[in-house]
Amino acid sequence: MAYAASVDNPLAPVAAPGLVAMQRLLVWLVGASGAIVFIEPSPYEIATLLATVFFFATGALRMRLVFMPLLLALFLLNVGYTMSAVQVMDRPGVVNWVATSWYMAITVIFFAMALSEDTKARLEMLRRGLIAGAMIAATLAVAGYFNLVPGGRDILTLYDRARGTFKDPNVLGAFLILPALFVLQSVVSDRLVKSFLSSVAFAVMALAILLAFSRAAWGGLLVTAAFMLALMVLTSTSHKQRSRIILMALIALILAGLLVAVLLSLDTVAQMFKQRASFDQSYDEGRFGRFGRHILGAEMALDLPFGIGPLQFNKYMPEDTHNSYLNAFMSGGWLAGVCYPALIFTTVIVGFRYVFVRVPWQKTYLAIFAAFLGTVGESFIIDTDHWRHFWLMLGCMWGMFAAAQRYQASGTAARPSAGLNTLTSPAGT
Repeated sequence: MAYAASVDNPLAPVAAPGLVAMQRLLVWLVGASGAIVFIEPSPYEIATLLATVFFFATGALRMRLVFMPLLLALFLLNVGYTMSAVQVMDRPGVVNWVATSWYMAITVIFFAMALSEDTKARLEMLRRGLIAGAMIAATLAVAGYFNLVPGGRDILTLYDRARGTFKDPNVLGAFLILPALFVLQSVVSDRLVKSFLSSVAFAVMALAILLAFSRAAWGGLLVTAAFMLALMVLTSTSHKQRSRIILMALIALILAGLLVAVLLSLDTVAQMFKQRASFDQSYDEGRFGRFGRHILGAEMALDLPFGIGPLQFNKYMPEDTHNSYLNAFMSGGWLAGVCYPALIFTTVIVGFRYVFVRVPWQKTYLAIFAAFLGTVGESFIIDTDHWRHFWLMLGCMWGMFAAAQRYQASGTAARPSAGLNTLTSPAGT
């Protein structure tokens, strides 16, 4: 596909308008469908498959040199899973688990290639799609929790925790973080009317995250929001803009605190909050608790070069690993155990290098990077291996790396200016 340079977007497409519009619509659909995953195959799988086929058929996907480390790491990671799975292939769920891992790897490559071109517009469509999907999931989660939908509490909650259109409340909370960061950016930087509407959207998403009663999601939202806002202040182009971000962030924090206080006045919410906020959960403590299993699992991994196979850890321990890095060793042996953290932390390191590069999609980049970094940290205490939105963010990161590299090569990327913004980024990876 041919691309023509412009002041706003030197990577903008010049293909047939109808073709370009269809590609962008499919990106939106993928983002929106990511919020509906309580059935399998989920709408997300179908939308991603349609988008991949359409992009490939229209010649809109290009493999670039910058993607070679990503492609190699994903390939070796899944080779490790497949080799380890051979010994337990006859056990329930193993084949499906390995197939899902390969599929997730393919989606990463698709997102990377798709977002490396027409980057600004496609990221904007993905952002809008994620927000639309998140509002559906969050609204249903809140409605189900408060029994505002007939029979909704049985379908939209699990163990008295909101789950909405997800199977697990923890995944609902984790998924909502990125869309919440997107609307928070609008709250602190857009004009009054749009900022107000975004405030309402943020309140709904934050409420759903609270009612999911996921400690990781609570902490993830607070940490990633603070990190993103700090990056927005550091990368802002004017003192007025920095002041507005700080002021609106403080107002949002106060309003969020008031919302939590109101909710905690409800007995059922207060009791569950007290229970979930405790740091002495029975499944976390002891030799076979969450963290004890991490130590025992690490000791096992040293003696098992081919691992024990996917979905087998709970055959040796009371529960699953609840640690994606340990699970890579257990499910794929040393090959997967080395490749998985290498891929993730390489992405993080390169991600920091592009924070201060002036590109048209910089604000979106900061939100995705913050959410991705939060999930990387969460992966130490939760199995995120098959979280669709995690792999989506990974692909987005690499797509934006390639796009920023090309944008800089075009000579239009502005260098950071005064203060802390004098930090510069290398031209490529």
